[in-house]
Amino acid sequence: MARPFDRRACSRVEGFGEDGSVRDHWFEDIAAHTGEAYLRYSFTKGTEQEVDFLVDALGLEPGMRVLDVGCGPGRHAHELARRGIAVHGIDISQRFVDVARAEGVAGATFERLDARALDFDSEFDASISLCQGAFGLLGGSDDGAVLAGMARAVRPGGRVGVSAFSAYFQVRYLEDSTFDADAGVNHERTTVKDPAGNDAEFDLWTTCFTPRELRLLAAAAGLEERGLWSVGPGEYARNPPTIDSYEFLLVAARPG
Repeated sequence: MARPFDRRACSRVEGFGEDGSVRDHWFEDIAAHTGEAYLRYSFTKGTEQEVDFLVDALGLEPGMRVLDVGCGPGRHAHELARRGIAVHGIDISQRFVDVARAEGVAGATFERLDARALDFDSEFDASISLCQGAFGLLGGSDDGAVLAGMARAVRPGGRVGVSAFSAYFQVRYLEDSTFDADAGVNHERTTVKDPAGNDAEFDLWTTCFTPRELRLLAAAAGLEERGLWSVGPGEYARNPPTIDSYEFLLVAARPG
């Protein structure tokens, strides 16, 4: 049984990790435990198909530059770089940044950076935040700021792509978790493995969205929608939003 939702715990992102180190977000504890084992989970196995779709939807070509916000261990960044697209990945977890760097893929660079503090200005052809890498893990309070930072990071005419969990799906198939209807945040107690196969339990808070909310956030960030679709891991396609798909993908452009 999941613990009752605690908005204070969700919003209190600064503090100390389980090892006593200073942390800036609760997700750092999960990433520190999981490390490279993150890439063993089934939802990470569709990277090539997802990148195929993103290259088309975002109009990417070799030589372009992409900002990957909440890049995790770098699976999308690495795949894009292998196609001749330069990628700079940022993540709040130093452990994930270290894992991404260790892959040593030419054209992919990584740094530890808080997605709420993006200060890039027209430096990229596109920016992405996928699989709840940053967008959607902020308790419903700072997602608009992250999207605005991603919009500023791309050149005029550049594109932004973000995926987000569906509020429709979460409420319809609510199991072993609690959903805050006011904040739109789902809370669950989840078990994850480390590279050695050891289990640990963590609290996970994920903000869920409707297509209308995503469109409003995009408009507030000064972006123009280019498409909004129902997607799933390894199943990125131009399918219209439904209440039965658990994730949406928004693609929008900076005017210019």
